[in-house]
Amino acid sequence: MATEILMPALSPTMEEGTLAKWLVKEGDTVASGDILAEIETDKATMEFEAVDEGTIGKIIVAEGTEGVKVNSPIAVLLEEGESADDVTTTPAAESQPAKEEAATPAPAAARVADETPAPQSNASPDWPEGTEMVQQTVREALRDAMSEEMRRDDTVFVMGEEVAEYNGAYKITQGMLDEFGDKRVIDTPITEHGFTGIGVGAAFGGLKPIVEFMTFNFAMQAIDQIINSAAKTLYMSGGQMGAPMVFRGPNGAAARVGAQHSQDYAAWYASIPGLKVVMPYSAADAKGLMKTAIRDPNPVIFLENEILYGKSFDVPKLDDFTVPFGKAKIWREGSDVTLVSWGIGMTYALEAAEKLAADGIEAEVVDLRTLRPVDYDTVLASVMKTNRCVLVEEGFPVASFSDHMASTIMQRAFDYLDAPVITCTGKDVPMPYAANLEKLALVTTDEVVEAVSKVTYK
Repeated sequence: MATEILMPALSPTMEEGTLAKWLVKEGDTVASGDILAEIETDKATMEFEAVDEGTIGKIIVAEGTEGVKVNSPIAVLLEEGESADDVTTTPAAESQPAKEEAATPAPAAARVADETPAPQSNASPDWPEGTEMVQQTVREALRDAMSEEMRRDDTVFVMGEEVAEYNGAYKITQGMLDEFGDKRVIDTPITEHGFTGIGVGAAFGGLKPIVEFMTFNFAMQAIDQIINSAAKTLYMSGGQMGAPMVFRGPNGAAARVGAQHSQDYAAWYASIPGLKVVMPYSAADAKGLMKTAIRDPNPVIFLENEILYGKSFDVPKLDDFTVPFGKAKIWREGSDVTLVSWGIGMTYALEAAEKLAADGIEAEVVDLRTLRPVDYDTVLASVMKTNRCVLVEEGFPVASFSDHMASTIMQRAFDYLDAPVITCTGKDVPMPYAANLEKLALVTTDEVVEAVSKVTYK
């Protein structure tokens, strides 16, 4: 079937341009990537490439024509066996009357009731009933996940500061150098911008790097590589080149490491199209989500927490345990209020739920686990049941991910709310170094309990 070649938009604001020169003629055979023409605007002259293969059947707009509207036909590309005699085209100028007619306002359509189906919870068990469980720390679960994937796929490798000889700054990669060797467990210099760029390039070349940052605060040195190179290239290349890789390391506050080493970057990265963002709480989620992240064809930001590394949880003893992205987990069912959190924020949410239960308030606790993609439906289904919601995170209050979730809840479940949605976050200050001030800067369990008291009017 003949395909119309349209006048391209060379920039988001371009509306028309000059078809300066044809570099092909009728009857020429072209392949994807061949240069067809030169297009001029008041800012630049650029070459225009073919995106399909075929034969130039007809040139509609002659070279030198000015004021050619974006997306108007400029030529026709024929498939094998087609003839230019069969092609009929409508010049762009002939379509103007239709536009004028369309400008006449149409009568307003009668409003109909919203028939969008109600959100359904996606929460379900992550492993079969009766599965044998083992106790593991989050640190051990992360190590096992990476090791299993490196045994499964020889294109996976780990790189970062002190990941090899020192077994990792937090001992996450302990023993991996001995098993996989220094070609796949690679110590890098202290230059985040440099080794992150090498990792992105390796991903472009078909490998699957796991880039460890000693802390995500240091990833600010490499944020151009993460966002402008890794996150955007798949879209900007029209799907021809992607970056299957994982950026991982501790994120958020630890204990008295100062403002430069305590920031929570969840909301930063979750706002970027092209990235997937994971923030596990338990060891089982750390393992299952890490394996999914390594297999994902997109760049994944994997936000861990130093305080959680040594905490032990039950982990299923399965040959290949994974957790899908975009599926929240309900840790505790309840009917009076929904508590939503992720990462270390779950510590405060679960502790608050225990205290509230002693006062007769049953809180449903939802762990998002991934912030991009995010499981809106499970949260909305829970809020529609409890009619109240409190969100909990350690990040700053301004432009927080909790604000985004609160906005979504109020847009999509407003009629179900019996109280405003409250967000419990860290304080709007750089993290203090002094232990007493640091404690005041973080969200607390008591603040979550107080927020629930407000929304339940108790």
